[in-house]
Amino acid sequence: MQPAVERAWKLVPKPVQDAIASGVDRARGVTPPPPPRPDMSKPHRMLVGPVNYAGQGYRWSRAVEETGEVSARNFVHTENNVLQYDADYHVAWRTAEHSRAWQKDMIDVIASEYTHVLIEACFPVLGGLYKGDMRRQVALMQDADITVGIVGHGTDVRLPSTHKAHEPWSFFHNDVWVSADLVETVVAENLELIADLDVPTFVSTAGLLIDLPKAHFLGVIVDPAKWANDEPLLERDRIKVVHAPTNPNVKGTLEVAPIARRLHDEGLIEYVELSGIPNHEMPRVFADADVVLDQFRIGDYGVGACETMASGRIVLAHVTDQVRGVVEQNAGMALPIPETTIDTVEEVLRDIVARRDHYRAVAAQGPEFVRRLHNGDFSSAVLMEHFLMVRA
Repeated sequence: MQPAVERAWKLVPKPVQDAIASGVDRARGVTPPPPPRPDMSKPHRMLVGPVNYAGQGYRWSRAVEETGEVSARNFVHTENNVLQYDADYHVAWRTAEHSRAWQKDMIDVIASEYTHVLIEACFPVLGGLYKGDMRRQVALMQDADITVGIVGHGTDVRLPSTHKAHEPWSFFHNDVWVSADLVETVVAENLELIADLDVPTFVSTAGLLIDLPKAHFLGVIVDPAKWANDEPLLERDRIKVVHAPTNPNVKGTLEVAPIARRLHDEGLIEYVELSGIPNHEMPRVFADADVVLDQFRIGDYGVGACETMASGRIVLAHVTDQVRGVVEQNAGMALPIPETTIDTVEEVLRDIVARRDHYRAVAAQGPEFVRRLHNGDFSSAVLMEHFLMVRA
C-alpha cells in the first residue's frame, strides 16, 4: 500500500477490514485453501510456520519425519516465499490475516489433529485471529492441549543494542540497512513475548544464543548430496573467488568487494559477484569456485556457508569465538571456516594463494562438518528431545 492509504486502512476497525478484504477475495474467486493435515497414524504431529526462511521450516519437518514417529507439515505465506523454497502448504498473507473462515478451519484442524506447533520468528500462525495477538493465539492452542514452541531465525530475535555491544562489525552501527532503533523496538517485544510464553525455544544459528541463552541450538539443514562434487580446488593460477551480495549491508559487501576487485585487477584472483541465480543452480556455481566470501558483519554463519562447506569449497567469514565454541561442542570438530574480518580479508586471500595445500585440507573438512551438524540428524535429535517428546 501507499503510505497514506496504509495509514487510512489502519484506522478501519479489524472486523471491517476482514469483511472488506474477504469480500474482495470472494469477488475475485479466491477460496481459502483447506488447512494442511498430518498423518494421524503417527504419535507426534507437528505444524511449523509461517515463514520458512531459507526453506528451513520444510527441512526441519522432513528431518523429524525420518524418525518414523512424526508427521510434520510446514506452511508459509506465499508472499514470504519469493525464492520458492519447498514448502508443504502455501497461503496468501491476505487470506491468513483477514479470512475468519480460514482462521476457524486452521484452529479446528490444529486442535483435533496436531500435537505440536512450532512458531517461526514470532509470526502468528493463526494469521489475524485476535488481531494477531500471539499470547491469545498460543493460549488458545494450549487450551486444546497443543504443545507450542518458538524458533528464532535471525533479526527477529537479534537485539541491535546487544549485537552492537558484542560485535564491532555489527551492521546495526549505522542505519544504512534499516533503522536500528526501529528494529530494537520490534525485537525487544519479541524477546518479551518469548519470556512471557515460557515455551520450548530454539534458535537456528548459534550466535542467537546471545539473545536467547536458554534456547536450544537447532541448526540449519542442507542436503549434502545436492552440493557434493569432485571438482579440483585451488589449481588455477588465479583462484576464483565468488560472493553473493544478497544483502550487501548485512554481508559486508560494501567493505570487502572493493578489496576483492583490487586483487582481481592485480591479477591475484578472479572475483565474481553473483546475482539472480536460482538456488537450484548454485551447486554448479560453487563447484566452479575456489573461495566463497560469505558474511562479515554478523559474527555467525548460516545456510549459505553450510552449502559452501558441503561443496568442499573454502568459506571465508567472520565467526565469533562464542559461535565456534557452541558448534565445536556439538559437532565434535572445529568449524572449518578460517576466521576472516573486513580488516584481514586481503591478508587471508593472499595466504590462500601462497599456502594452497593448507587450505585444501581446511576445505576438505567441510563436508564432514556438515554431515555432523547440518544434514538434519542433529536438528531432528534436538527437536525430538526438547520438543516433540514433551507434551503440554
